[in-house]
Amino acid sequence: MTLETVSENRSFGGIQGVYRHKSQATGTDMTFAVYLPPDAQAGKVPVLWYLSGLTCTHENAMTKAGAQQFAAEAGIALVFPDTSPRGEGVANDDAYDLGQGAGFYVNATRNPWAPHFRMWDYVVEELPALVCDNFPLDAQAQGITGHSMGGHGALTIAMTHPDRYRSVSAFAPIANPSDSDWGRKQLTAYLGEDRATWAPHDSTLLMVERGYPGEVLIDQGASDQFLDLLKPETLAQAMMARRQPGWFRMQPGYDHSYFFVNSFIGNHVFWHAERLA
Repeated sequence: MTLETVSENRSFGGIQGVYRHKSQATGTDMTFAVYLPPDAQAGKVPVLWYLSGLTCTHENAMTKAGAQQFAAEAGIALVFPDTSPRGEGVANDDAYDLGQGAGFYVNATRNPWAPHFRMWDYVVEELPALVCDNFPLDAQAQGITGHSMGGHGALTIAMTHPDRYRSVSAFAPIANPSDSDWGRKQLTAYLGEDRATWAPHDSTLLMVERGYPGEVLIDQGASDQFLDLLKPETLAQAMMARRQPGWFRMQPGYDHSYFFVNSFIGNHVFWHAERLA
C-alpha cells in the first residue's frame, strides 16, 4: 500500500511524521502521524497507539499532548490515527458529536454511515499492518491509550484483543456509552437500536464480562466538565467488582482539556514502556 509523506520534522532526536494513504477499510484517504524515537534508527521499537476524542484529527494529540519527549526517552514509537473517515461523499452531521470527527471506533452497520465508518477495522487491523510494514515497529510489543472518545476506543479494543495489546491506559474515557448521551446517540446511529450490538463497545460492560489480563491505568480529572457524560464511576465500580488489577486515579482540579492530558502523558508513556519492554 502506497504511503504519501505529508511532513517529517525532527523532534527530541527522533522523527515526527505525518502520512496519508488510501484506506481499504474506510474507502477514503486517511491521514495519520507516527513518532519514531532515536532508538528506531538501530532497530524495531515498541509502539504506543494514541486514540483521540471527539472533533479531533491526528494532529491534536501530536501537537498538544507533549508525548514525544517522553517517547524519545523511553524508546517507544507513537501512532496517532484520525478519528473518522473524511472527505467528499462521506456522511456527516451538523452536530459535533456525530459523523466526521466522531467515528467512535466502531464498524457502522447502518446507512448512511456503513460505507465509510469502519474505524474499528481501520485502527485494529489495517493501520497496524500498514505501519508495521513501513516503519521499524515491533508488532509484538503494542500498547494503546486514548482520551475521551479515544479512551473509550482504547479500552474496548484492548479488552477485545488482549493478546495484541500488552498494555492499556486511558485519559477521561467515555466509560459507559450505552447509558450516556455520549454514546446512545452515536451507537444508535451507527449500529441500530439493538443494545446487544452496543455491548462490545462499552468498556464498563466489557470490564464486567471479561476484564483485561494485565493492569489497567486510568486518569480522570475530578473537575472535568463532562463527568455526567463520561460516567467514570460506572467503570470504577466494575473494576472493583471484578477486582481488576490497575489504577483508577481521580486527579483533583483537572478538567477535560489537553492541559490535563499533558500533565500526565509522561507517566502513561513510561508506564506503557515498562510493560512493552
